[in-house]
Amino acid sequence: MTRELTEITVVGGDETGLIARVTSLLFERGINIEGLDQAVRDGVFRMTTRVDTAEMTTSRGELRRALAELGRDLDVDIQVRFPSDRDARRVALLVTKETHVPEAMLEAEANDELAADGEAEIPVVIGNRGDLRSLAERYDKPFYDVGDGSGNTDEGRLLDLLAEYDADLIALARYMRILSPEVVFRYEGRIVNVHPSLLPAFPGAEAYRQAKDAGVRIAGVTSHYVTTDLDQGPVIAQRAFDVPDGATVEEIKRRGQPLEAEVLLEAVRLHLADAIAVHRGTVHVREGADADPDLGLPAAASEANPDKPVDGEPLTRPDAPTPGSD
Repeated sequence: MTRELTEITVVGGDETGLIARVTSLLFERGINIEGLDQAVRDGVFRMTTRVDTAEMTTSRGELRRALAELGRDLDVDIQVRFPSDRDARRVALLVTKETHVPEAMLEAEANDELAADGEAEIPVVIGNRGDLRSLAERYDKPFYDVGDGSGNTDEGRLLDLLAEYDADLIALARYMRILSPEVVFRYEGRIVNVHPSLLPAFPGAEAYRQAKDAGVRIAGVTSHYVTTDLDQGPVIAQRAFDVPDGATVEEIKRRGQPLEAEVLLEAVRLHLADAIAVHRGTVHVREGADADPDLGLPAAASEANPDKPVDGEPLTRPDAPTPGSD
């Protein structure tokens, strides 16, 4: 029997009996619950339920209406994503000031390289400052500044825009603002970020400066899914580079920025190809995925690493005499 795995997300205040009300509604309509995950952060409740709707005794439209009515009754937001809804493949680009990553994303879309099959688009660019309006306009994209002039975000407006443009994925292209649970919980597993360090090393602000101050000889960048814990979401892909002796922060940044663009694009492509999944907080490549993931060092760099000595494996040649023998 074919399953039709559908995602239902509930976000709002933490109310007693909320889970029971939602699960009872699903049970009454012949919907089997395959998995349920919940969390509360800063007073915001989130429940993500994955259900099988293949044998449900109602229509999609009626289920949406029933859940919307329940959401109004409980004063929570309930969203339903059927499998066919995931074909939207629309990537909302969130930006601040830096141009190198968003420009790489927009150029990839212009060249039909945002997704492996070329069937993905960036319908909107949203900033918490207005600095990159001209970049968005150069690529003929609508731009919205949802900041207050100091970089603080009007998240209500942000959520309205994400809903209006039906974002399937949110790419934080050096978006320099922490998203609250109000946003993260609604788009769980659908927000990717790029951070300029080899996480978990040097989380937070000024990562390149942290790397210089620590005196590391190898630094890097990381693409990861966003969670409510800053820079601790599941790692998707990483790239590394040498830090020359005496390098300034600007020199380190110049080496890292091209890799930031590369690694975020890799994360977006893998997500859109449905080639990766998160299990117990770790990203795994799906078995049989139609993708060739580039998660770490390029092949040439890997091949340059020595493969011996290895504990328990002798370095002597097979035909060399055994020590102590005549």
